[in-house]
Amino acid sequence: MKLDRINIKTGIGIVSLILAFIVPVILGINQYLLTVLIITLVFIIYSSAWNLLALSGQASLGHAAFFGIGGYVSAIITNSLGLPPIVAIFVGGFFAAFIGILIGFTCIRMREWFLAMVTFGFAIIAHTITTELPWLTGGWDGIPAKRLISVTITNYIMYEYYIMLLIAVAVVVIIYQLTKSRMGLALEAIRENELEAKVMGINVTKYKLMAFAVSAFFTGIAGALEIHHFGYITPEVYGMDISFWPIIYSISGGLFTIGGPILGTIVITFIWEILRTFGLMYERFILIGVILILIVIFLPRGLVSIPEKIKRSHP
Repeated sequence: MKLDRINIKTGIGIVSLILAFIVPVILGINQYLLTVLIITLVFIIYSSAWNLLALSGQASLGHAAFFGIGGYVSAIITNSLGLPPIVAIFVGGFFAAFIGILIGFTCIRMREWFLAMVTFGFAIIAHTITTELPWLTGGWDGIPAKRLISVTITNYIMYEYYIMLLIAVAVVVIIYQLTKSRMGLALEAIRENELEAKVMGINVTKYKLMAFAVSAFFTGIAGALEIHHFGYITPEVYGMDISFWPIIYSISGGLFTIGGPILGTIVITFIWEILRTFGLMYERFILIGVILILIVIFLPRGLVSIPEKIKRSHP
């Protein structure tokens, strides 16, 4: 029975990956649709990173801080040092991870929502510092960032898409391997009962810091990828909505699962863009809120639990 579920999940994963590779070929060079797909891939990375932190029982309401830090650092070093964006992206990720470790050291002993409020406050601090350093960050106006692929190259946006796709796949695979490793088992044990995890000999501080560092690293990469796609970054990158989107995507898709953040990001983004085409701008927030409430009530394990729910109702 378990083997069948694994085979089904593997099959769905393979089919989804094939579709992801052929979609641009089917759509052609459609600027709008490819941009939507690129941003979807960015937020798949971001949501998966946030979900990894949640796996350890640590909640963050200010992950936009690491998203923005990764973006700003990457933009600054490409502008000042002339590094290619594909290299600077990972430098931005490492810097975000370093800050993540510092934050982790500061509040590692805090419980879930106390930690969440600290990270929320840190995002506000990061936003404020950024606006007060115009000589470095451009202040409220922001700074330009080199495009991942120069717009002078024919079909540049398609190349961007495939680069983003490869990075997103690599990140998801790495996170999957981490969840199946000793680290993943330790994080689950900590989330379920931190005291029992300590009694079992698990170094709680070490694994919590590792979760924070890895999550911040991939979040920083996601932020850098986004700004090198748009070619500009402003303090809006620290916005409250940027912190809340990965939470919405992960809860909608299925917390503590690999497929949850992916499915949640794709479905909610699709609904968001459909509503946009109908001219529903502010109304979108209300409808997405209603959808999230319905999912929490009727599908507490997220959209990934639908096949299992259907199977149970039709034995």
